[in-house]
Amino acid sequence: MGMKILVVGSGGREHALCWRVRADRPAADLYCAPGSSAIAGIATTVPLAADDVPGLVEWSIANRPDLVIVGPEDPCALGLVDRLAEAGVHAFGPSAAATRLESSKAWTTELLDRAGVPIPDSAIFESPGDAHDYVDDSGNPLVVKADGLALGKGVLVCDTPDEAHAAIDAVMIERKFGDAGSSVVIQERCYGPELSVFAICAGISFRIIGSARDYKRAFDGDRGLNTGGVGAYSPVADADDELLQEVADRIIGPTLQAASDAGSPFTGMLYAGLMLTSDGPVVIEFNIRFGDPEAQVILPTMRGDLVAAMLAAIDGDVSKVDLAPDGTAAVSVVLASGGYPTSYETGHRIYGLDALPLGALAFHAGTETRDDGLYTAGGRVLAIVGTGPDVPAARANAYAAADHVTFQDSQWRTDIAATEQAPVGQSRMAVTS
Repeated sequence: MGMKILVVGSGGREHALCWRVRADRPAADLYCAPGSSAIAGIATTVPLAADDVPGLVEWSIANRPDLVIVGPEDPCALGLVDRLAEAGVHAFGPSAAATRLESSKAWTTELLDRAGVPIPDSAIFESPGDAHDYVDDSGNPLVVKADGLALGKGVLVCDTPDEAHAAIDAVMIERKFGDAGSSVVIQERCYGPELSVFAICAGISFRIIGSARDYKRAFDGDRGLNTGGVGAYSPVADADDELLQEVADRIIGPTLQAASDAGSPFTGMLYAGLMLTSDGPVVIEFNIRFGDPEAQVILPTMRGDLVAAMLAAIDGDVSKVDLAPDGTAAVSVVLASGGYPTSYETGHRIYGLDALPLGALAFHAGTETRDDGLYTAGGRVLAIVGTGPDVPAARANAYAAADHVTFQDSQWRTDIAATEQAPVGQSRMAVTS
């Protein structure tokens, strides 16, 4: 009999996780809560919302899965992993306390500052008036961040003081991100290419398993509003062994030690969002999960057994985890509903997914199946992923596949991985501590 595994979530990341678990463990008894019509093709869906902590705990006690993989951040912040641990169920993800690395930018900023982890010059405010005064005194381009979880949209990059003032009002007074905006972190803007580094962690030990570069702005040339992510690629030429070692030594290791010292040891997948400045890598965010759409390019280009690695982390030992890049490349292009990330219409028929060319995958983020076909049901609709021996080849496959898929008012960026022309070369060794 195969293992019984539950994946929590319903988006493109969870589709990719189910796809990878099914590939690694074809005999697994795989479930997904709540899943989606697309995920139902590879897993049994469970009609429980991802944030229904009591329901998920009750289901797990009754069904005794060997592993629960928590995809989104909200269930972790609500204590799902804590509750499952109390029930004797193995769950991969951080405790509610450790989830603060993502769920509270203020807590994380103070933690990293004390630990000497490189971050931009930062200030934390609970009063809009004090925040406005800081902007007036600064004179530098700033980034205004809602403290709490805001679906990846609570970070407002400001070119002028007027934009920073407007951002403070939007977050703290208009509460465009709800309670996430009860306080703000204001940081000085830093400049350079962004990089996402992923590490599987167990307390203070960890193993870097890959890197990716994602695209947050809605339109080509990094124009438009921030989104939950509209494209990504892996691997990234900037992320050579020397840089990854620096990230391990200066950022991930000290962060895990600081979280442990603060009584919040971290177990799970830690995603460090970095800016590669002229002074070295600087942390601009932490996520406590596989990214979305980064998971859709990391998981198809990773060798090793994902389930075994997660169970090893839960047991507190990642020294023998065999996850690492496999030497291939992937590029993800997100097909979004027209108008995303603001107002958009759904319910448009999707055509062409049954004719994707070789070297392409489709992970569903916002779709629904009706009697007569597949329809759009969200802002980010599909992540079309091209794979290949190097990034240019993967990019060509991604855009060739994207051209096959159509729905009314679709929008996507045409410049994902456009500047990454270096070949992948051989697989890099993961960095451990």
